[in-house]
Amino acid sequence: MPINLEKALGAEMPPIMYECDQKKIILYALGVGAGPEEDDLKFVYENPPGLSVLPSFGVIPPFPALMSMFGVEGLELNPVMILHGEQYLEIHKQPPVIGKLSTVPKVANIYDKVKGALIELECTTTDEAGDLIYRNVFGIFARGEGGFGGEKGPAAGNEPPEREPDSVVEMKTLPQQALLYALSGDPNPLHRDPNFAKMAGYEKPILHGLCTFGFACRAILKTYCDNDPLRFKSVKVRFSRHVFPGETIVTEMWKEEGKVVFQVKTKERGEVAISNAAAEIT
Repeated sequence: MPINLEKALGAEMPPIMYECDQKKIILYALGVGAGPEEDDLKFVYENPPGLSVLPSFGVIPPFPALMSMFGVEGLELNPVMILHGEQYLEIHKQPPVIGKLSTVPKVANIYDKVKGALIELECTTTDEAGDLIYRNVFGIFARGEGGFGGEKGPAAGNEPPEREPDSVVEMKTLPQQALLYALSGDPNPLHRDPNFAKMAGYEKPILHGLCTFGFACRAILKTYCDNDPLRFKSVKVRFSRHVFPGETIVTEMWKEEGKVVFQVKTKERGEVAISNAAAEIT
């Protein structure tokens, strides 16, 4: 059904509650490939000096907003036609290792992309003291919902410079990577059920885009932030193509003042999985 801008734009959804604990933080880190290596250990082991939280974990507490979107008046969407197209994450404060977070989602923008609509869900996540922890913008592409005469929206930007990457990091994913990542709160059968994946046009289940995102953020964190989450401030990406579990994620990075422009490819097929991407670092 056509999108009703008057009803949908600016609509707020019910608050989303999320309870952080050590197991969830460790499980997420394992889901995006962190392992027993010494520089990863602080993300997967809670003993002294204590458990650290990967910056990309910030997409997890507000993730249920994607499901809440289907209850918004004026957004009568077909779930089969929905794609996660873009992601923006700001980290304002380190989250509690044990504690409660609250997220308020709203429909911030709806852009007319002719072949579809780009719906931006803005999510602000606060801790129990009311301090802002994360700000996310989920860019959801609704195929077949364009042509309603709305604004086209800003250009993607963050094009890689015309030179060889300053750094390249390869990370091999596990054949069971999607099954592991799903335990952090994304049970979509596209990533686990071979029959469902075939119905969607894939030869087998694909990796979650936000899992690939997590691998890329780890590559930037290691290469340019000395694995210090406090130095990782924000990241914006566009999801271009899929990755199959078991493939090698190649993150190509270009260092510029205050940020890292990057893109992600699959080593085995040479497909660009993440494009128009940049992370703000200190």
